[in-house]
Amino acid sequence: MTTDTAVSASRSPEVDVYVDPLCPFAWVTSRWALEVAAQRPVNLTFKLMSLYWLNEGRDLDAGYRAMLDAGRGIGRVAAAVQTDHGPDAFSAFYTAAGTRIHPGKRKDYDAVALEALAEAGLPAALADTAGTDAYDAALRASHEAGMKPVGQDVGTPTIHVDGVAFFGPVLTVVPRGDDAVRIFDGAVALASFPHFFELKRSRTGSPQFT
Repeated sequence: MTTDTAVSASRSPEVDVYVDPLCPFAWVTSRWALEVAAQRPVNLTFKLMSLYWLNEGRDLDAGYRAMLDAGRGIGRVAAAVQTDHGPDAFSAFYTAAGTRIHPGKRKDYDAVALEALAEAGLPAALADTAGTDAYDAALRASHEAGMKPVGQDVGTPTIHVDGVAFFGPVLTVVPRGDDAVRIFDGAVALASFPHFFELKRSRTGSPQFT
């Protein structure tokens, strides 16, 4: 093994997971990423994308559109957290909010945002950004940084590993232990091949949060 190869093999990869607080699939993938990070040195960062902006101008089911509209405020609060307090604060806020929204099945997003701010040790005043456009530009910029490399015809979760971006993997259960690392290695190997584009099968189950 050459010196360069040894350095490359020992270096912790940069893993950015783009999430929207409302997305159950992003939640499962984010918990999987944490499982990987618990077993292997990776520089894991959660970053914000927006289902609201992703679906801007699209003809959507009325129920889905109503969900996006209802969740716009908490997305704005998340953008304020990420912009003013950085990635660690965003990760703490996202985990606190996501735990309430997904395992907790909460839909009172304004209350969830306020509780998540408190749990993450962040100023309660950030909740006021839910009703303003003060952080919309920052939110859109973060969204575009996550989505532009993979194209606008995909959704969330989106992951970047050492600058290689891909949609997925879409999981309905959080892989644990060796499975988590094995799936990570497989996903990265496929995504790193420049001529690989898609691997898919019909989904037969809903996300599980245990």
